[in-house]
Parts: sequence; structure tokens; C-alpha cells
Amino acid sequence: MNFDFSEDQKLLQKTAKDYLEEHSPLTVCREVLESDAPYARDLWKGAAQLGWLGTAIPEEYGGAGFGYLELAVIAEEIGRALAPIPFASSVYLASEALLRFGSDTQKQKYLPELASGEWIGTFAVAERPGQNGAEGIETSFAGGVLSGTKVPVLDGDVANFAVVVARSGHGSGLSLVLTDLDGDGVEREAIKSIDPSRSTARVVFSKAPAELLGEDGPGDGAGQTDALLDRAAVLMAFEQLGGAARAFESTLEFTQGRYAFGRPIASFQAIKHRLADLWCEIELARSNCYYGAWALSNEDSELGIAACNSRISSSHAFDLAGVEMIQLYGGVGYTWEYDCHLFYRRAKLLSVALGNPASWKDKLITRLLESRAAAASAEARNTDD
Repeated sequence: MNFDFSEDQKLLQKTAKDYLEEHSPLTVCREVLESDAPYARDLWKGAAQLGWLGTAIPEEYGGAGFGYLELAVIAEEIGRALAPIPFASSVYLASEALLRFGSDTQKQKYLPELASGEWIGTFAVAERPGQNGAEGIETSFAGGVLSGTKVPVLDGDVANFAVVVARSGHGSGLSLVLTDLDGDGVEREAIKSIDPSRSTARVVFSKAPAELLGEDGPGDGAGQTDALLDRAAVLMAFEQLGGAARAFESTLEFTQGRYAFGRPIASFQAIKHRLADLWCEIELARSNCYYGAWALSNEDSELGIAACNSRISSSHAFDLAGVEMIQLYGGVGYTWEYDCHLFYRRAKLLSVALGNPASWKDKLITRLLESRAAAASAEARNTDD
């Protein structure tokens, strides 16, 4: 089975890489980090004009009508450039929630605005730092209004609307609801994080007008949340992969040009072994990402397991790349003037943006055990027959 991308997809990736190298050097990330700007507005407009925001959105809803493989290669380049734009929250989460669970009326209203970049969307699930998935949700939705607090919400201070996980009615079930973040009953406040180049916020809903996502009444919000996070995990894994690869390339170049005892430090065995180990971790993550992209594109039954593998391996690779970059740069690696901390910050932020790696490891174990039990049950039935 060939998991490689097609020539057309590789050409799209090269086009994205060339554009980002020209318009989004790391100085743009640094400018956003050092200012009060929540994101790079010019870069966001450029991404919209190139059709990236609507890559996987069908043409009938104003998108480019491509697919998830094309979106994956763009995500990798977004990560490589450390692009300070609300791409993940608006494209991987809000757009995906509408595509997968929204009614046709909701799709017609929101997706064209998302594809054009006129609106920014986000997904609000966590209600406290360290929360994973839909556990312990207290935000409530009843009578067409939403009440509760969500924190941290990625890009919650700049988004126009949010898909919110909330308890519906008087029961204990969860639902996904749509709400206007610029409307009545909504207060939001930007909060500090380890990576100020990607904004996060606290959003408080006080009887804010909202509507259920979809047209069949309250749905399985917990199941929908898990499905949405699986899909976003694969795409964000490519973003992490791109960042890890760029950090490795920069570290390799620096160590080849830094001399000690008359030789490049990259020629010393201890440094070569660390670089080789890092390269192996990145390539292992790449393999898992490719399988995740295949499973996502084909709606394969193993998407849940593939998403966990992609998420775990890419988080580890990017974290390791950030740490090794700082250490192998030596004393200057800890300084503000060098770019090492930009990669370290982004690695830490993305590693917890969809739930921390430990929660994804637990999820992987659970899913593997369930898969094994299902296979054993099927084998037993076949034996009985």
C-alpha cells in the first residue's frame, strides 16, 4: 500500500512552502509574539486568497473542494513556518464540526464565510486548564441560551463564533451548540500562554443566544467531540511534524557551522548521535502522520487508533526537537535573539491544544483493547458458525 502523496499534492505543498517562505519568515511570528496583535492579519488574508481555508470544504459551500490529503500537506507547511494565524481552530475544528455535524442551513451560513476568511471559528470544550476531551463539562444549554465558562479557548478572543460543548436540557447528555461570540451574553478575555504568537482566551457565556449544531435535536455530544478531536489530531499532527522538521534542519545547519577545537560540532560523535536520534523520531512521526492522513481521507475504521498514534508521535517529536534545538545551539540557544524559543513555545502549545499526550496514550490503550476484544468476539462467532 502506497501512503505517499501524489505529484499534484506535492506541487501544492511546494507552492505553500514557497509562499510561506516569502511572506512568513520567523520574523512575522516574532512580531506577533512581541506585540499586542493576536495574529498576522496579512498572512491570514493571503491564506484565504490562496484557498487554504476552504481546502476540504465542498465547492457548493464556497470551498476549494479538495480533500484531507491536500489539507494535510498545507498544515505541514503552516507548522514549518510557525505561521501565527488561527488556522487550526478555524479549519481543523470549526469547519470540520460544521461539515460533519451541521445542518445544510448552518453549512450555507457559516462555511462560505470560513472559506473566505471573513469569519474565524473556534471550538470550545475545556473549562479548566488540563482538562481533556468532554470530561466534567458544566456549561449548560437550555431554552436556546448558553451559560458557563470555557478556558482556554484557542483563538477565542478573535473568533466570530464558536462550536461549544455543553450539557443540554435537564439531562446529563452533551450536545454541540453554535453561538455568536460577538453577540449578547458573551464576555471574553485574552489570557497569557507559553506561546503568545497563538492567542487563547477565557470566554464566559451568560444566557448567550445559541442553537444546536445539526437538525436532529440534541446529539451525542461526547461522541461527536471525540470524533472531531480525532480528525483535528491528524491535521494538527502534520503541523507539529512541519515544526519539528524545521527545527531539526535549523539545528543541523547551526551545528555544522559552529566550531570547537577546529571542527564543526556536528562532526563530534555525541552530537551526531543526538541528531540521528532526533531524525528517527521525526521520521517515525511522519510515518504515523501519513497513516493518519490515509485513514482520515478514506474514513477508515482505524481512524481512532491512527489519530492517537499521529498525535502521540508528532507531539513527542516536536517537543524533542524544541529541547534539542536549544541545547545544541549552546549558550545562545537560551537567548531572546535566537529563534529556538519560538519552536519550543509552539511545540508546548500544540502538545496540549487538543488534550495532553498522556490522555491520548490512555485513549490509544483503550481503543486497542476494544479492537482486540471485538476481533476476539468476531473470531469466536466464526468458530461457532
